[in-house]
Amino acid sequence: MRHLALRRAVIATCQEMNRLGINQGRSGNVSVRVPEGFLVTGSGIPYEAMQPRHIVEMDLDGGYRGEVLPSSEWRMHLDLMRTRADAQAVVHTHSTHATALSCLRLGIPAFHYMVAVAGGADISCADYATFGTAALSRQMLAAMEGRAACLLANHGVVAIGRSLEDALARAVEVETLAKQYWIARTLGQPVVLDEAEMARVLARFRSYGQQRRENDPAAIEMPEQRDQPRRANRRTTRARPR
Repeated sequence: MRHLALRRAVIATCQEMNRLGINQGRSGNVSVRVPEGFLVTGSGIPYEAMQPRHIVEMDLDGGYRGEVLPSSEWRMHLDLMRTRADAQAVVHTHSTHATALSCLRLGIPAFHYMVAVAGGADISCADYATFGTAALSRQMLAAMEGRAACLLANHGVVAIGRSLEDALARAVEVETLAKQYWIARTLGQPVVLDEAEMARVLARFRSYGQQRRENDPAAIEMPEQRDQPRRANRRTTRARPR
């Protein structure tokens, strides 16, 4: 069996989705890129019972290997792997608040700067299409243009990432934002950050969560590091060998 470690990582990601409460039961699906194409969860298998053999290997022409059928949403995973080099992993969930917004055909506007975690100034909601169809995949790709996550109308969330951990973290953040937006709307109309501010936020997000990058005017301001000068001083005062 090829890619055993990655198969186990896909299963762990699925189980973590349910543990975190951003998915329920057998819904949702996960994939990760491999040199031959990608691995995707099998169709209709409970995550707690899932074994490495239930993770299906697919190629980028839409073929699969083995006796287990791939997830009914394999087309979305295939099209993201085909068209998005940044899609090293894909997480699809039916998280509660994001799905509720999608049933109202609402995306998530820039009510909070963290919507930039999805790569743009808002998180779009894709137009509706029947699950598991090529039409749904086309609607998803349109909503994901320039984005790393989107809502699917009357359905759920799709998020991509540099790794399984990255894609899962983005899906969690989208659900958190959806919950915050939902609560804010129950109290009134949230104030939406303007385009100029979101442009500044997106520029700063280029270095968000990363180590300092030299000569980047948009990098997040960092405090002065104290220990480096002290170490340098100790080196200059060390006694010379006799």
